Amino acid sequence: MLSGGGTALTNGVSGAGTELANGVSGAGTADHWLTGHAHVQAHAQALGHEHGHGHHGTGTSSPLLDVALPVTAVLILGAGYLLLAALAREHNPTVGWSRWRTGWFLTGLVLLGGALVPPLAPFAHADFRGHMLQHLLIGMYAPLALVLGAPVTLLLRTLPARHARRLARALRSRPLHLVANPAVALLLSVGSLGALYFTPLYEATAGQALAHHALHAHFLLSGCLFAWVIAGPDPAPSRPGVPARLCVLGVAIAGHATLSQLMYAGLHLGVRAPAEQVQGGAEIMYYGGDIAELLLAAALVATWRPVRRARTARSPDGTATTHMFRPGTGANA
Repeated sequence: MLSGGGTALTNGVSGAGTELANGVSGAGTADHWLTGHAHVQAHAQALGHEHGHGHHGTGTSSPLLDVALPVTAVLILGAGYLLLAALAREHNPTVGWSRWRTGWFLTGLVLLGGALVPPLAPFAHADFRGHMLQHLLIGMYAPLALVLGAPVTLLLRTLPARHARRLARALRSRPLHLVANPAVALLLSVGSLGALYFTPLYEATAGQALAHHALHAHFLLSGCLFAWVIAGPDPAPSRPGVPARLCVLGVAIAGHATLSQLMYAGLHLGVRAPAEQVQGGAEIMYYGGDIAELLLAAALVATWRPVRRARTARSPDGTATTHMFRPGTGANA
């Protein structure tokens, strides 16, 4: 038996050396890189099945599509935003368009693209910790940066008047009033995590291409909705005051903390993965979520501009004088 084990070890080392040499010799070409990516994905899926972690498949027919589709989408969105920003500066050179807004939006695209391509994407297929890191980037960090880019305001400034009026009417529509309610946004972003990780839903979506992409789309859209409702610079229907939004954000922080603690303890968890992966994912969710929500709170406070209100005072001779003041300060503006 020792002889057989030594032979197997020798053959394994020899095979590993041959594969390493082949990989190094072919690293200079795109075809070999894509082939190596395919091997990484196959190995990742094998690890997932070995550990009982049936994670989401990519759903595409080749590794080229796995990389090309998200990269192409990100490039198109970035080019479109830059074009509209240039048009905004051309239409109104005095007002122009903030380079900070442009930087935020492009940062969001980079975060989104980085979450959908190697090395993170294969890691997310193999390891629950990678999935959780991917979830944070797609559902929290990228949406915050995208929303701070104020894309709706940019559209309103650059679209033809007829189309801009249609967009403004859509922003005032009854369905958007319902969806943009902070409680609804909180339920869609944080509440859906409980349904995903503490029911059979997570495992039911494993290996299903459509469900895999739908899950990513939900993370992104619900994250953008929540960031927009809480701290977005774009106009929103019936947005409550800053204290109310801070309270909603506090509930979101508490909800994330509770879910991550339950996940760490493995209570009623619907994810089949090794304990160290589940606990590592819970820690990423706990600390990474806190950082993202603190950044969202900072964005809310930084953009807070108290509304000026008029106060009329009468002098002894009966003359009325109107003063502008900021609520809560008692000081004239």
